[in-house]
Amino acid sequence: MDVPDIPEDVTGQALDRDAHGRLRTLSKDNAEDVARHLVMAGRLIDDDPELAYRHAQVALARGGRVDVVREAAALTAYATGRYAEALREFRTVTRLSGSHAHLALVADCERGLGRPEKALEIAQSADAKGLDPMSRTELDLVVAGARADLHQFDAALLVLDRIKAVDADQAKRVDEARLVIRVAAGLDASGELTGEATTGSEWVDGELSSVADVDEVEVVVYDLEDDDDA
Repeated sequence: MDVPDIPEDVTGQALDRDAHGRLRTLSKDNAEDVARHLVMAGRLIDDDPELAYRHAQVALARGGRVDVVREAAALTAYATGRYAEALREFRTVTRLSGSHAHLALVADCERGLGRPEKALEIAQSADAKGLDPMSRTELDLVVAGARADLHQFDAALLVLDRIKAVDADQAKRVDEARLVIRVAAGLDASGELTGEATTGSEWVDGELSSVADVDEVEVVVYDLEDDDDA
């Protein structure tokens, strides 16, 4: 296996206490090694997701029975667009931990695999009913994206209008998604909507970047006050 380098000053102690504690089932030396690769995966996932994925794969090979290791493998696979692999890993994380905290990402993987209907099924599942407000909002953003994938733009906007963002970052993402859907609806109405849908934040960035000048696009604004269908 190609093992990426780790700076000498990176230690496993940089891993949060709970995650580090879950590595106790490994030998001491192996736990430290796995922890260092997990630290690197966490540091790199935003700026260099491919390298983060490589670190997570090393950790997976050396500690694959630990849920936080599988979680890192899932998150980095998702970040690099390996949606089928990410889906398998997220399901393993759920089996090991009993948590559905990543249900929104599971649904988004289904979108990435071209199965928006499956994403909608996940959002209506029993597992989705117990999500905390933050996780529920994340799932609703995926639902809006799935509706847009199906060209159900009015339903997508209605989902966004019902979201109660829990912080400023989520509120910003909801606003961005709303703009994207309105732009996409305008392009669809004019027959100019092309390309395959992407997932999560990529969907927002990708759809906006595909529009040369948003101000020149005829945006369709739907009146949803009397529409109760989601």
